[in-house]
Amino acid sequence: MDDESPVIYGLEFQAKALTAQTGETDKIRFLVGTQSLRVENQIHHIDFDDENNIINKNIYLHPEGEIWNIKASTIDKDLMTTCYNKTSESKTEMKAAIWRLPSDFDSGQADDQSAHPAVRLVCHLNNSEYGDMKSVLWHPTGDTSAVIGFADNHIVLWDIDTSSSTAKMTASTGLDSKGNSKFTCGQWNPHHNCTQIATANDTHIRGWDIRTMQQVYTIENAHGQLVRDLDFNPNKQYYIVSCGDDCKVKFWDIRNPTESLAVLSQHSHWVWSVKYNHFHDQLILSSSSDSRVILNSVVSLSSEPYGNLADNNDSDSDDDHDEIERSKEPQQDGIISTYEEHEDSVYAVDWSAADPWVFASLSYDGRLVINRVPRAEKYKILL
Repeated sequence: MDDESPVIYGLEFQAKALTAQTGETDKIRFLVGTQSLRVENQIHHIDFDDENNIINKNIYLHPEGEIWNIKASTIDKDLMTTCYNKTSESKTEMKAAIWRLPSDFDSGQADDQSAHPAVRLVCHLNNSEYGDMKSVLWHPTGDTSAVIGFADNHIVLWDIDTSSSTAKMTASTGLDSKGNSKFTCGQWNPHHNCTQIATANDTHIRGWDIRTMQQVYTIENAHGQLVRDLDFNPNKQYYIVSCGDDCKVKFWDIRNPTESLAVLSQHSHWVWSVKYNHFHDQLILSSSSDSRVILNSVVSLSSEPYGNLADNNDSDSDDDHDEIERSKEPQQDGIISTYEEHEDSVYAVDWSAADPWVFASLSYDGRLVINRVPRAEKYKILL
């Protein structure tokens, strides 16, 4: 069996929301939320068996509306948040809540819709005075019970008590009231003792100190059109990456926000998602409405020694000898691989929290694809 071949899983409904399970580090697991107007929506709990190259799944009912955003807890592997459409007779609102998955993963669950259990509500994240909730983030390390949410034009910080199923709002701040600017995304900074976040609204990126709820930097006109996603380099505390509707991926040093460090112009339509690898920060994933996922090596902006590879004469097998020899060539920036298993807009991509070489991508037609970093590139990094 080719251990580099993709594994494809099809959902019954359309979907945009994907997250890696982060509360447990020894299993390659992802959560996917569906968007259906006809029937009750679902959360697919995907377990990837790397040794046998197969997917096991559990499907749980989501008792509220269409799922637009999903995030796995860093505190507890069975907790997650969703942002979803709540429709009443008079209006449609975007709400957020914390849910608990059934504790035991049973890969033999029946496919009959009536057999699917529902996720259990822990608490709602009430924000009625701030408008629609776009996304919710758990504290990066899970050391505290803090979660942060991004409403239309407000940042809201909560303290969660799962034992009593309560969420207490502890702080909030908002964009300048001039105009009608709204947040499109946000990301928690894993550096600086996790006291900062970054947000995007329109074409701008802003940094915030959550202790004071004040802005600490601004990247004006980071993209020519709407900024869709951003991520922090896990190893270099001042570096971030962003993507947007101008079809570009850009790298920034927040200490010098006037000019980008590098620009990738490889997609032909809106770029929806961009992610740093959690361990090897030269590996960058991006996904786009052009139906493609692109894996880049940007070693020149990474924490890795540029072009400096250590020799290692030990190999896993003689069959790998050629790849190891090729891996001794100096590393350079460029596309590692382009993945074209999708036939619709790829709205989300995420790295596994358990295996740094595995990632998943999700397109709107409900196709989830699990791929690996090519083996030759893996050897370049490890050897």
